[in-house]
Amino acid sequence: MKAMILAAGFGTRLRPLTDNCPKALVQVAGITMLERLIRRLTHFDIRDIIINVHHLSDQIEEFLHRHKNFDIHIELSHESEILGTGGGIRQAAYFFDDGQPFLVHNVDILTDLNLSDMLHFHESHQNMATLAVRHRTSSRHFLIDEKQQVCGHADHLKNIRRVVVPGAEPLHEIAFSGIHIISPKIFQHMPISGFFSIVDVYLKLAEQGYSVGVFQMDDYYWRDLGKVETIRAAEKDFIGDLIENPEKL
Repeated sequence: MKAMILAAGFGTRLRPLTDNCPKALVQVAGITMLERLIRRLTHFDIRDIIINVHHLSDQIEEFLHRHKNFDIHIELSHESEILGTGGGIRQAAYFFDDGQPFLVHNVDILTDLNLSDMLHFHESHQNMATLAVRHRTSSRHFLIDEKQQVCGHADHLKNIRRVVVPGAEPLHEIAFSGIHIISPKIFQHMPISGFFSIVDVYLKLAEQGYSVGVFQMDDYYWRDLGKVETIRAAEKDFIGDLIENPEKL
């Protein structure tokens, strides 16, 4: 499986750490987010990775050069302007030319999720996309039915609830965890270019009857490293041995 690491953002929630450093190179327990994730992906034999970059991208390029791309095939997808999750994935479409499902992983997610199990789930359910989800506090949720299919989305900050599959009620809310496995057929249903959200693509696919499923990961360790306080909490997890398999992170 090939993979894409989303690392183009400004990391505004991490300021001042990201004033002069890209989010991907912020350290967690002495190791940058990017190195930690690359080594984790290679643990699952993923050796072809593309990384989208924008903010202070030259530092990421120099970091990878210094580490000799960690002895795997790594490419950078430079975004002259931020393209959003959907636009960023769409720009990297050329990289996923083998017809196989590919992984998309936010650089600021720390987890011991078994990616092999998630891939097997994705393939066995013949999903167009499979989203890792968990029950947690969030202002935004996917709305899923009893078959674990995405049927809508809720944004509580904007007081918006979108149900795109008629008659799908009852639905329950669950939060996305920053990890997807996607069929390359999805590119046929995306705008050719520009800024757009992958959430809108998923909702459009669900509305059209395509299978957009969720993979429950409540039993796995997970932290969003997008804030200084969550980085410090993760570092305490390492020190306090709350992480059962630190070698996987």
